[in-house]
Amino acid sequence: MSKTYRTGAIGALLDEYERAIADLQQTISDVSDIELAAVADDITTDPMCKSIQTILSHVVRSGYAYALYIQQLKKDKVDHPSIVLHTTVKDYQKDLDDFFAFTTNSFKNIQDNQLEEPDNSKKIVTSWNQVYDIEQITEHAIVHILRHRRQIEKFKIILRAQK
Repeated sequence: MSKTYRTGAIGALLDEYERAIADLQQTISDVSDIELAAVADDITTDPMCKSIQTILSHVVRSGYAYALYIQQLKKDKVDHPSIVLHTTVKDYQKDLDDFFAFTTNSFKNIQDNQLEEPDNSKKIVTSWNQVYDIEQITEHAIVHILRHRRQIEKFKIILRAQK
């Protein structure tokens, strides 16, 4: 099976983002509905990191938020999504596909030479006060998926050891 690669720097970022999402979708493909909602970390103070369900809801919302930051940089008016908790992995897999399509669309009017911006006054300022250009926020978004995929892998081990 041959892989079609997108072109340019934006294409490379989107290909890697898509790969990270596909890896996450594969990781959650065998999670039962019971495992999805089960609390795997009752010590954390972060309510979005207690279960696979809350992590996935956070990942989906964040995925939209990263794309919305890019749109806002281009002066588009956008509303940030709220957290949605699903009861099945299938719903999260669809959400992951949907936010990636939304992200891809966010790059429609951006050229490779617009990815890097040395002037901080023209960069994205996130809700956590980090400053990024388009390339950096997209790289952050990719690693965000990878970090939470790893967390879910650990949660699966914890939950399955409790059986």
